[in-house]
Amino acid sequence: MVIDTDGRDESLPDTAKPQWPTRRADQFKALRAAGIVGLGGAVYPTATKLATPVKCKTLIVNGAECEPYISCDDMLMRERAADVVAGALLLADLLATPLCILAIERDKPRAIQAVEAAAHERGDARLKLAEVPTIYPAGGERQLVELLTGDEVPSGRFPTEFGYVCQNVGTAYAVQRLCAQHEPLLSRIVTVTGGGVQTPQNVETPLGTPIGELIACCGGYKPGALRLIAGGSMMGAALPSDDVPITKATNCVIVATAVELRSDDSEWACIRCGDCAMACPSRLLPQELLVAATSGDYTALETLGLADCIECGCCDVICPSHIALTERFRVGKRTLAGREAERVRREQAAAHSDEQDDES
Repeated sequence: MVIDTDGRDESLPDTAKPQWPTRRADQFKALRAAGIVGLGGAVYPTATKLATPVKCKTLIVNGAECEPYISCDDMLMRERAADVVAGALLLADLLATPLCILAIERDKPRAIQAVEAAAHERGDARLKLAEVPTIYPAGGERQLVELLTGDEVPSGRFPTEFGYVCQNVGTAYAVQRLCAQHEPLLSRIVTVTGGGVQTPQNVETPLGTPIGELIACCGGYKPGALRLIAGGSMMGAALPSDDVPITKATNCVIVATAVELRSDDSEWACIRCGDCAMACPSRLLPQELLVAATSGDYTALETLGLADCIECGCCDVICPSHIALTERFRVGKRTLAGREAERVRREQAAAHSDEQDDES
């Protein structure tokens, strides 16, 4: 798709901006039209996630930015706390929930102070501030629900089925901008960091900006820059070049040097130490999943709960044999998804054939 623009990057005049709709259905429609999605990384459509199957009893606004290197949410809460809190209340109104918890990690004292002051100024009884431990991956949706409420979301189920909705602080801010300024999701804050960039910083970046231009905005490359990574050091993915654009899912760009990269890709045999199982926040058995993935035992992958893997990378880091477990699990999940899609196609084709036989 090629979009021809005037190049002026101007917003609508205030007189031309429509008002935030009063009807709930129209508000959901506005969220969809504005392209508002979860900005914590999953980019799941916000309007769809807010359409919960059961009444929401707790909204959790996630500021537990726990992955190393990433600080975009931290800076957003420090500098625009009032808008984040206002967006959280808008989400609470859409959900008609009696409780809204703003969860922030303890290693972000300035963000906590700013959000606490903004919440106190609003004086809304629904707002509660929770400081969560600085433990990776405390920001995972299931982990955060259990940490704040004590309720464990069962395997194969979603928090929304039990009355819990999690939204990122960036999403709350985007909802507030849409309501107050009729501004769709056109940009996001991106952390540009790593030893290979001249001036690491957080930059509010228009979606579609080539990463090369973003790095140039941060002073350019340093000598020794070896690899570009989209995302954090634990869950990020290597990029082929800096021509790749910034998307809604790009919360961080790491310009890595040799000291920030694994120098030896060799793996040894699994020694069955169980460290990966101890480290897994989803309480899975990575060593058993590895055996199933290696042998192509897809039934075992499903039985062992591969779908519950959040791809956090904890098992990779803890593994004394340096086995790239997470990547194997990603491949396994894609294979399972492909097999499921093929099964659905076969059933649909069989049903269509039966319908034709009945007509004849």
